[in-house]
Amino acid sequence: MVRRNIVLLDIDYITYEEKPVIRLFGKVKGENSHDLIALDDSFVPYLYVLPSGNIDKCVSDLKELKEEEEIDFTVIEKVTKKDFQVPTEFIKLSFNHPQDVPKYRDKIWDLSSVKQLREHDIPFYRRYLIDNALVPMGELELEGEIIDSFETIESDNDSLEILKLSKAPVTGNTDFQDFRMMSFDLEVRNPHGMPNPNEDEIIMIGIDSNVGVRKVISTKGDEFEHDPEMYFIEKVDSEKEMIESFIKTVKENNIDIIIGYNSDVFDFPYLKDRAKIWGLDLDLGVDGSGVKFIRRGFNNAATFKGLLHVDLYLVMRRYMSLDRYTLERVYFEFFGEEKIDVPGDRIYEFWDNGGKELKNLFKYSLDDVVSTLKIAQETLPLNLELTRIVGQPFVDVTRMATGQQAEWYLVRKAYEVDEVVPNKPNMTMKNIKERGSNSGGYVKEPEIGLHENLVQFDFKSLYPTLIISKNISPDVLVKDNSSYNAKFEDFEDYETGYDEIDNLKEEEISSAIDDDEEYYIS
Repeated sequence: MVRRNIVLLDIDYITYEEKPVIRLFGKVKGENSHDLIALDDSFVPYLYVLPSGNIDKCVSDLKELKEEEEIDFTVIEKVTKKDFQVPTEFIKLSFNHPQDVPKYRDKIWDLSSVKQLREHDIPFYRRYLIDNALVPMGELELEGEIIDSFETIESDNDSLEILKLSKAPVTGNTDFQDFRMMSFDLEVRNPHGMPNPNEDEIIMIGIDSNVGVRKVISTKGDEFEHDPEMYFIEKVDSEKEMIESFIKTVKENNIDIIIGYNSDVFDFPYLKDRAKIWGLDLDLGVDGSGVKFIRRGFNNAATFKGLLHVDLYLVMRRYMSLDRYTLERVYFEFFGEEKIDVPGDRIYEFWDNGGKELKNLFKYSLDDVVSTLKIAQETLPLNLELTRIVGQPFVDVTRMATGQQAEWYLVRKAYEVDEVVPNKPNMTMKNIKERGSNSGGYVKEPEIGLHENLVQFDFKSLYPTLIISKNISPDVLVKDNSSYNAKFEDFEDYETGYDEIDNLKEEEISSAIDDDEEYYIS
């Protein structure tokens, strides 16, 4: 058995011999930093069943359904969990494979003895992070056996280690780590307007990093060979060599985070298409895999296994309110400086004309990646902290809306206090009709005009404010009319009730704040 401490960068699962295998992608830090993939085949998917009546009747119905080969599960057990803080008996069903959960979900729900299914829509890799209290971008302590190879791992990285875990990983140091970051940007010859990957070649690939690599790879640049101002040009003979040099640069410098600006929509899709024309694979994944485009929000996110890709354009759209979100506009907002700009529709002219215009195009290409990296160094610490708080992969968090980040934070906290997560509202037309209309509160029509002697003018957001200030939330709903006028001291734990609430609030606040930092909270 060997032990390794890694910084957890990414996670997924694969199917091996009809079983799910969790893969943890990380970096063994230190003087000889290298990639490691940890494998865990011991974790299984599950969901909770809330019976509509007698729990034994529900268990019997589920077993009968299995005997009829309508569903297949591996373990069935009764468990007591909290449902809106009320101890409640659930049935926990475990399955062979994550795909079994959606496969059998409807058949289970159709049973008359089943009231609800819970936690049936949590992705398997997220379930693993939550149940094992793992913090992405923090350290993990691993123990297991080093193996020579494993299915789906086809990396040419000689220093890559593959570790088959003998027990579940443990969270170690969750402090910020130092990450090797690289920004990149493509320039494309576009004489016909919008670049077409089937026709328009890549003419420059700009690169900047925090590991000492700064260059623009291009098929031109001979005329600036003796110009000290143009030290950053790396001359190659063809577009194919340009792409190969880019791939080699990422691998040789052991990059953790690669950063682009609008790279989900333009740079990586374009680079993939041009690489395909030349018979090249963007095999930048730690396992030797290429780029994959996964739906995240309204766009497809360009992802690599174990190599984190951040599209800063999406980050800026979320955290800044600007009239436009060009790189030039965002850079000026951050640093108060104008960056070099070349009109997009004239890039091909600067390229074709050579001389001073070509020189300006090279400077523009370099300035793009330098600016992108500077913005990333200012903004990514916030996303790293959100990753630590939310407890979900960095690539996912950078593409989540704020509401989604809050949801996954609460799902994680629910598991910690043994609470079963309620289902998301399913607002289909059928559900809306079944619910009927809602009676709203009385609203007095205001008189139009100016008014004197206003005592108070107060708008409060309904749910967060009431939950915090008045302790009103679904978990304190009283269903018995006789209890409506109960006093607080009537309850058994009244002496400690308020203290427990205050302690919980303090715990949630302090969990998101470093001990060595001072914050003032009103």
